[in-house]
Parts: sequence; structure tokens; C-alpha cells
Amino acid sequence: MASDPKRDLLRHTLATLAYRGGKALRGAPAEFAGYHADEKGRTPGQILAHIGDLLDWSLSVAKANEGWHNSAPLAWDREVQRFFAALERFDAYLASDTPLHESAEKLFQGPIADALTHVGQIAMLRRMAGCAMRGENYHRAEIILGRVGPDQTPPRREFD
Repeated sequence: MASDPKRDLLRHTLATLAYRGGKALRGAPAEFAGYHADEKGRTPGQILAHIGDLLDWSLSVAKANEGWHNSAPLAWDREVQRFFAALERFDAYLASDTPLHESAEKLFQGPIADALTHVGQIAMLRRMAGCAMRGENYHRAEIILGRVGPDQTPPRREFD
């Protein structure tokens, strides 16, 4: 199969989501899942469950079998596993020669961009909850097409 630049860019975006998401999730204490910044906002556990729903939905759209589910949050470690499993399923589909039933642009602008935004929310909530992660120059990060699991390259340049 010839490489499709749009699919490759989506796959790189998923690898970026895995890298940034992995950083935001790694080392967070289990009790962080229930942290409330205020009474109306989602908890990190609810946000992570929503990201899993977005990734599942994006794959269903790509397969022309659109289906949305609002999942109740699992225990933090199980929700983290769900995040990476959903990324792996979507990346495998994009890596195949199976046709996309939605444009790469629409898949990016909706669920993938939304998921990136929510990873940023989790990172911000970590700081607010007193379990901040270190900043990083993401331009220098080693993000590799297809690397969408929990095992990511260690950061090259972090800062406080």
C-alpha cells in the first residue's frame, strides 16, 4: 500500500496524543482521578473517560459505523489502559489500507483536536491538584509514527 500523507499526519497526531497524554497521566496518584477544581467542572477521571469515548467514536466514524457512548469513568489505572488501547485500535485502522469513511481533516478537527485539548486540561488540573508534571519542549520530543502505547521515549528537555 502506498503511503497516504493525510493518514500519516493523523497517525503522527495520534502518536503525539499518546506522548503528551502519557506524560500527563504518568505518575498521577490514583486519587487525582476524583479531583474537583470546582463543583461544575469534570474530574480528571471524567475527562479521561471522555477522551476514551472520543477515540472510540473517531474510529467508529472512520469505519462508517458511527456510535457514541458516554462511559462512566473506570478506576484511574484502567482508564489509562483504555486510553492507550483506544489509540492503538485507531492507529492500527489508519495504518491499514481499509478506506476512511470520513475525511482526515474532519477526524482531526473534531475528535482528535478535542482529545488534545482535554489532555491539556488534565495537565493543568495536575498543577492545580498539587501533583504537577514538568514542562517540556515538545518540539524536541521523539514522537514516532505508530508509537501510541504507554511506552514512550523519555523526555529530551524538561523544565520547571
